[in-house]
Amino acid sequence: MSAPSAEAAPRDVEVVLRKAGRTKLRYPARLVADDGSRVTVRAPWAGAGVRDFGFVRFEPGDVFVEHYWRDRWYAVKEVYAADGSLKGWYCDVTRPVIRDGAVLTSEDLDLDLWCSADRTRIVRLDEDEFEASGLPVSDPAAAEAARAALDDLERLARRGRLV
Repeated sequence: MSAPSAEAAPRDVEVVLRKAGRTKLRYPARLVADDGSRVTVRAPWAGAGVRDFGFVRFEPGDVFVEHYWRDRWYAVKEVYAADGSLKGWYCDVTRPVIRDGAVLTSEDLDLDLWCSADRTRIVRLDEDEFEASGLPVSDPAAAEAARAALDDLERLARRGRLV
């Protein structure tokens, strides 16, 4: 990982996750690095209580190391348990991230991918939500970029090269 640039200050940032033009979630994070292309932050699990997906549980005490790119249509979140063990990677298909000072804004496009720490379980998620979102009709170019990003994430996960 590259050393943070001089522009990296401030070290505390707010992550804003948007979906369908609305703010879905806001949470504080600690800036780890910003090399001009990739922005990496560290944050505790920002959800309320436990979120059980069946193949992984996010719970209080979990820590996320989140990687966002200005030139890629996805974000990769390394998920660690409270004891420091890696649970796996939760990947969001998003528009390229925007950083404005201490605010990092990511727009979720509904497609997701989970990859377990041992890479034995790679699951594509929410493809039905994506189709129902209307994006394929309202913005076909963005929809195509989103589908390509999900395919890229799956290839990277299978090769062990998500971050």
